[in-house]
Amino acid sequence: MNISIIGGGAWGTTLAQVLADNHNSVLIRDVNNNFVEKINNEHVHPSFAVSIPSSIKATLDLKEAVDFSDYLILCVPTKVIRKVISEITNLSTSSKVFINVSKGIEPETGYLVSDIINEVVPKDKLEGYVVLSGPSHAEELIFRKFTTLVSASLDLNLATKVQEIFANRYLRVYTSKDVRGVETGGAIKNAIAVVSGIASGLGLGENARAALICRGMREIVKIILALGGTKETAYGLSGLGDLIVTASSLNSRNFTAGLKIGQGQTVDEALNSSTQTVEGVRTIIAAYQIGHKYNIDLPIINASYLLVTGKNDLKTSVNLLLNRELKEE
Repeated sequence: MNISIIGGGAWGTTLAQVLADNHNSVLIRDVNNNFVEKINNEHVHPSFAVSIPSSIKATLDLKEAVDFSDYLILCVPTKVIRKVISEITNLSTSSKVFINVSKGIEPETGYLVSDIINEVVPKDKLEGYVVLSGPSHAEELIFRKFTTLVSASLDLNLATKVQEIFANRYLRVYTSKDVRGVETGGAIKNAIAVVSGIASGLGLGENARAALICRGMREIVKIILALGGTKETAYGLSGLGDLIVTASSLNSRNFTAGLKIGQGQTVDEALNSSTQTVEGVRTIIAAYQIGHKYNIDLPIINASYLLVTGKNDLKTSVNLLLNRELKEE
């Protein structure tokens, strides 16, 4: 079948290879002409020095991608996703299935991508919505190393359809109806990954990192429950699983950004030094706002918010956590 991918960066082009391996026709739309030329002319992944199937095509033209398929994979940073969805809606002449693989929350509204879809896309142009998420580094999946994801939709038949489109011998896909839980877990773990990187950059040690990941998981659970997800999802692949792979690996752009901050770079310097989108800092801000809205105790999120917004320095932020009142676990 024909499938369009909106965003041809590290993850988008890697998923294109999965779909091509599964005998689908794939058209990637990206705004970077160098990316498009590498894919079309050199058949090389634009983020990694890896050959990709020559059947994968790319374009700068969003309308071409929208017209190519009724299945649109959203793989763009969440800071531009509202704008991109609006542009797609204006160009579309038929209803589409939106498959979101971006992991973030809109700080201005606290919206998940599903919320933005429901607000922006008219019902007559929305065939369905699926979020595809889980513990997955593009750096490994591009080499066809075994990976697992979750396909979540309120329409379980559609979740199963997407499961079948992506699943193969090296990518196992599970289904779920907990859209909000899967989306929230995939986003908030990026915030905790940044904090884990900061702890490592400060040289606090593996004990401290383990504590941050564990206590951070509790905050992820609280936010998932507040936004309508389930505890089962929180401790599944898109929650705990994604946190494990993201919060301690140099393949994680969020952990790496945090590491640089802990080593002395400013937040802006750490973000600007990354060639890939770092969602975690924006997510820290969004998570802080969600905690305030729902009156949730989120000490790690709160301390990191004061740091990334320049209200506290590193030393003050660490002391804010270490000097908390002793309590039961």
